[in-house]
Amino acid sequence: MSTATPQTAAQQEAHAGKYLTFFLGNEEYGLKILTVHEIIGMMPVTRVPRTPEFIRGVVNLRGKVIPVVDLRIRFAMNVVETQDVCIIVVQVRGIQMGIVVDRVSEVVNIGADEIEPAPSFGVDVPTDFLLGIGKSQGRVKMLLDIDHVLSATELDETATASSTSDATAAPQA
Repeated sequence: MSTATPQTAAQQEAHAGKYLTFFLGNEEYGLKILTVHEIIGMMPVTRVPRTPEFIRGVVNLRGKVIPVVDLRIRFAMNVVETQDVCIIVVQVRGIQMGIVVDRVSEVVNIGADEIEPAPSFGVDVPTDFLLGIGKSQGRVKMLLDIDHVLSATELDETATASSTSDATAAPQA
């Protein structure tokens, strides 16, 4: 009985590299550093009507309106605001967006030999949003495939929220 999704050595090697790690609660996650544009402090978010709850809304980032997704809500976790909450600006399938996290930890280099395949929990529990499980510095980190954290439909809704707000946003002085 296999408890992990099969992963070739080439796939593990492809996942190796530098990751920006962050926390949601006590759990540590990692994003490939090449998907990260910047880290910004929490700022006022404008809610967009009729969007899913995990889409917090949009922010005006230096004249560009970008959607903001709350990963705690997306991962069905309790929402807890702390003083360290921040937004990581990432590129997801060609769309720039922000993801709200509890706090950013560090940039770590994770080798192919430190990455295990994502475990299989059965057919009803998707794990396609995980590149794998990283084991670094004695801690376990869930390595996210940011392109799969949102489904194609959810990504379209997020892009629509951004473009709707872009069209109605007043220019900043």
